This record gives sequence, C-alpha cells and structure tokens, in this order.
Amino acid sequence: MSVTRDGGSCENLLITVQAQLPTRYGRFRIHAFECPMSGEEHVVLIRGRVAGKADVLVRLHSECMTGDVFGSERCDCGEQLDEAMRKIGTAKEGVLLYLAQEGRGIGIVNKVAAYHLQDHGLDTVEANRVLGLPIDARSYECAACMLRVLGVKSVRVMTNNPKKIAELRKHGVLVTERIPIQVPAKATNLRYLETKRSKMNHILSTRRLRSPRGRR
Repeated sequence: MSVTRDGGSCENLLITVQAQLPTRYGRFRIHAFECPMSGEEHVVLIRGRVAGKADVLVRLHSECMTGDVFGSERCDCGEQLDEAMRKIGTAKEGVLLYLAQEGRGIGIVNKVAAYHLQDHGLDTVEANRVLGLPIDARSYECAACMLRVLGVKSVRVMTNNPKKIAELRKHGVLVTERIPIQVPAKATNLRYLETKRSKMNHILSTRRLRSPRGRR
C-alpha cells in the first residue's frame, strides 16, 4: 500500500511498507510512514480495523530511546508505552503512533546533554533553556495526517498532556475523550514528573513510589 507524494503537504504522507507484527501484547499491523516535509520516519501499530471507525483508542508516543529501549528510570516513557500497548492489545480497535521525536523533539545528543545538566541539579525545563533549546519542540501535525490516512473518524486519546489534545484538534482530528495513562512514580523520576505537572501542565496526581520496572 502506498500514498504518493504531491507537493510539500504533510497530508501526503508516504506509507513505505506494512506487515503483520505479533508482540507480547497481541497481534498488530505495523505501518511505516515517511513525512515528505521533514523526512522523519514514523511507525504506527494498528489493532483491528480502524478505517471508518469512531472513538478509536489511540496513543501518541514520542520515541524515547533511553526509556523505551534501555529501561531508563529518569522518565516514565517506557512504562507508559508498555501500558498503552497492553490497553490497545486488548481493545477491539486501537492505534499506537510511535513518533520520531526523541527528547521532546531535540534529538538524542541534546537530550543526553540535558541529562548532564540535570545531573547537576537542573530540572528538564531548566536544562533545555540553558542549552538554548525549546522546552518541547514536538509537532503533532504528522500524527493528525496519519490518522486521516488510516481513515479514523474520531479518537479517544491516552495521554496526560493536554497539548496533544489541542494539537490534534487544531489539525482537524475529532477527539472525543482523554484517557489518563499514569504509572506510579519512583524516587528516580519523581522530580521529572513534578516538573511535567507544574511547568508543562500535564495532568498528574500520583506521588506513590514503586520498585524498579522489571526486565522486558
């Protein structure tokens, strides 16, 4: 399946390939998209038949190499990804958009530089400012385009970040519900979560601690 490029509009995403993807969370179809504007390559996992469907369960997940791959406890990204895939894996229809936006869009090199500053007392917002970088450089225009290409009519979004809802609506996606996706805090990421709540307007409440994430 392919969608040809036509000019520079993000709407004309190129679907490069699709295949079946069995996982520990269930069977999905995996689609790879390339944005003709940025050249970024995004991945979508689909559960069930979503074309023409309303109120589809959706997770927008920006890639986090340290959390998703290496199990970093500096953030809650890996655990949120696990929880989202568990929920979508048991749903009749669902979509996980895995977006190539490492480090809230600043890239892995800058992200590790920000980690270094955090090791010396700064929070995530302060570290980005010292580096002269945006607090959050992510865009969700491509995510909205991908949902339209897939034919999804409306979505229920798993997120604690109101910005994602606002951005999807700004780009024409009908969002019918926000579903919290919150995992218990740990001592290693408590300040990170508090910064997201107090400085980035994420809707978070828990301050409970728990043991480290198990092996994946």
